[in-house]
Amino acid sequence: MAKLIYIANVSLDGFIEDARGSFDWTAPDEEVFVFITDLVRPVGTCLYGRRMYETMAVWETDATLAAQSEPMADFAKVWQAAEKVVYSTTLRAVSTARSRLERSFDPDSVRDMKRSATGDLTVGGANLAAHAFKGGLVDECHLFICPVLVGGGKLALPRDIRAELELLDERRFSNGVAYLRYRTAS
Repeated sequence: MAKLIYIANVSLDGFIEDARGSFDWTAPDEEVFVFITDLVRPVGTCLYGRRMYETMAVWETDATLAAQSEPMADFAKVWQAAEKVVYSTTLRAVSTARSRLERSFDPDSVRDMKRSATGDLTVGGANLAAHAFKGGLVDECHLFICPVLVGGGKLALPRDIRAELELLDERRFSNGVAYLRYRTAS
């Protein structure tokens, strides 16, 4: 069975965006960017909430991004190759290929996806990840801890669940980012 992996850039105080909704402090340098691309390269399906999907869709809709560098072109190719499932009650339609829209998050449907998938799945966006955590669906959590305190905003992890985690991997990057890979305990 495929794993469902939550990947997030997080401030040291646990937020994915600050109180103004900004996440500009998460912009990776080339070393981190290449690592993230290699991390998501084998992913077959990405689950997104509306806001995260709209943020990521530029990797297909804005060709100038891929033209900026070889690592950015590589990431765009990897992102475009994955299937995308977008969960939204407000989005009228998806704007990228290999994407489909779902109106509600159904844990049983995601379990079915995990059983039938040939590659791992990722969940993007804190709100959608909270649903996946509550449904007992998240198998691994990959956090990129950014060396910044933002003091408030959107939390990366849900407050109202408890989960035991096992550290599987860690890495320090020259820009101060720390990567932590955890497995959720069964």
